[in-house]
Amino acid sequence: MKSFRFFLLFFSLFIIQSGYSQVRNEYQISFENAVHHEANITAVFSNLESGTISLRMSRTSPGRYALHEFAKNVYDVKITDSRGKDVTVTRPNPHQWDVSGHDGTLNVSYTLFADRGDGTYSQIDETHAHLNIPATFMYIPTLKDRPVQVTYLVREDLNWNVATQLIPLGGNKFLAPNLQYFMDSPAEISNHTVKEFKVDSRGTEYIIKLALHHQGTEEEADQYFEQIKAIVEQEKAVFGDYPNFDYGEYTFLACYMPNVSGDGMEHRNSTILTSKTSLADGGMEKNIGTVSHEFFHAWNVERIRPISLEPFNFEEANMSGELWFAEGFTSYYTNLILCRAGIITQDEYIEGLSKTYNYVWNSPALQYFNPVEMSYQAPFVDAATSVDPTNRSNTFVSYYSYGSMLGLALDLSLRDEDDLNLDDYLKLVWTKYGKTEIPYTIENLFFTLREYAGESFADDFFEKYIFDSQTPDFKKLLASVAIYPKTDSKKAYLGVDIAFNDDDNAVISKYVKKGTPAYLAGLEKDDVIVAIDNQSFSDIDQFNEVLKKYKPGKKATVVYRRLSEEKKVLIKFGVNPEVEITQFSKPGKKALLKRENWLKAK
Repeated sequence: MKSFRFFLLFFSLFIIQSGYSQVRNEYQISFENAVHHEANITAVFSNLESGTISLRMSRTSPGRYALHEFAKNVYDVKITDSRGKDVTVTRPNPHQWDVSGHDGTLNVSYTLFADRGDGTYSQIDETHAHLNIPATFMYIPTLKDRPVQVTYLVREDLNWNVATQLIPLGGNKFLAPNLQYFMDSPAEISNHTVKEFKVDSRGTEYIIKLALHHQGTEEEADQYFEQIKAIVEQEKAVFGDYPNFDYGEYTFLACYMPNVSGDGMEHRNSTILTSKTSLADGGMEKNIGTVSHEFFHAWNVERIRPISLEPFNFEEANMSGELWFAEGFTSYYTNLILCRAGIITQDEYIEGLSKTYNYVWNSPALQYFNPVEMSYQAPFVDAATSVDPTNRSNTFVSYYSYGSMLGLALDLSLRDEDDLNLDDYLKLVWTKYGKTEIPYTIENLFFTLREYAGESFADDFFEKYIFDSQTPDFKKLLASVAIYPKTDSKKAYLGVDIAFNDDDNAVISKYVKKGTPAYLAGLEKDDVIVAIDNQSFSDIDQFNEVLKKYKPGKKATVVYRRLSEEKKVLIKFGVNPEVEITQFSKPGKKALLKRENWLKAK
């Protein structure tokens, strides 16, 4: 077995031989004013060519596809040459500084304001410096192939330490081989606890670490880490082996503090995990799903990588048509892995399918976009912000959820075909495109499925469900593992989301979905439903009691108020389209065996 010490020695020689020790872009960051969410950053860029040099703040962040304009939190920018002499600076756009009149070196300093702790932004306060690199450091795009050295001047008075996937150089100095790796290497700088264990892959030993920043006990950290171990082992079983973690380690950067925002973000040899929910207050159960999702990305996204995201663009939004596979199939495995790892029961896993099923297959958005086109919407929805309302409830289904349901459909379909399964298809994708790190296209996924399951099977699946938005025969597929989508055909369905305001008025709180009885009757968001057949209500329980008096197909007069004007409309109630995924009361042995093979530990 190769030792990690030998690996570091080999890499040190590689650094020297490749010239990494000669010319580096050097950063230093300190946190004297952390109480007011500020960091002081300096950078030195040397051996520059003459002419104009463009400095930038990123507009995107690895794993996020929308624009975020990180330059908005940068100020007090000072740029000089090597002798401290002022240079000429112009601003061609909000995120760029064009510098001329330099002597081959630029000394840059600025202040960063940062107060959002998640997988995209940075947060600085006296609990931690939670740093996502694109949100923190300026860069020079033309120097993308240079190694990067960063020094974190930690707050020793707060007992801070640094956790990151960057290569340690000692003294809180770290190295990245190039700009892409630097941008992909977040840091959690805090008084955190560290847990680790070793795994073996094809004779190489890797260290899996948990850097946990929380307010809980050591016992809670130990219990949580045992769950992480089980997830790591079960996800390895899907692909057959571990990725080659570049520098011998993979680190979970978990920050479960009340001041952060809930999130998860994958990186090549680490992942960010943030949640307000502490391990003692439900986080042991609620936070673990993000661990499952993000570690799966160490294979699917970080190494099995769509060509549309390679290399990641820090200057423009990143659009990919493969997110139904990259994010969606990962989402399918999120809870499946928890089940196989024994963290949730098989009953809990099956019950949990209903919510995603209803969200996807009851959406009118499927008539507008297929999974590829849904993936194209990522720059508009992936933590993107806008002030104008959108019609997303009618036109968009998350590629996470859509892809998760397609993963379920493909897995169960394969298991009906001579005992094939999605695990083994992913092993083949991993062998062809992950281990080799050859970026894939949708066509590559298609032809790999042809290779694995046959031409007719692959042609049918992609034609109907990837290049079109048809709904798989879930009644048949679920029955093969002794579960089924149960509907309630006796319950009247109006198709509105109701919220009662301070005046006890029933307000339609969301845009009404196309095709529902309310939509066909012309009801819309912000309308106030005053009465149904002269029956009034002042809370949601009373509203639901009124609806219980009706059956699907019956009609009622609805009185509603819009912009202070009272109106009436005749509505015909429909059948509630929502289903509950439930188990057969008398399942057959064959179906039970197939279910067990699907959900059991590997």
